[in-house]
Amino acid sequence: MEQFLADIEEYCTATATTPQRLLRASIGAGWGQWQKWKDGDSSPTMIVADRVRAYMAKHSPANAEGAA
Repeated sequence: MEQFLADIEEYCTATATTPQRLLRASIGAGWGQWQKWKDGDSSPTMIVADRVRAYMAKHSPANAEGAA
C-alpha cells in the first residue's frame, strides 16, 4: 500500500495535479478518498488499484510529450 501511495504522489508531482484529482478522474472517487487511504481508514481493492495504475500509464507525462 505504501508503494502504491508513493507512486500516486510521484505521478501527481510529475503531472502537476493532486491525488484527489487523479482519483476523481481515474475511478470517480469522492474528494475524501485519498485522505482515507493515507490515514489507513480504507484501502483500494486490487481492481481499483489496477484502474488507477492504468490511468496513470495512459496519461503519463511521457505520453503527453509524445514519447514512449
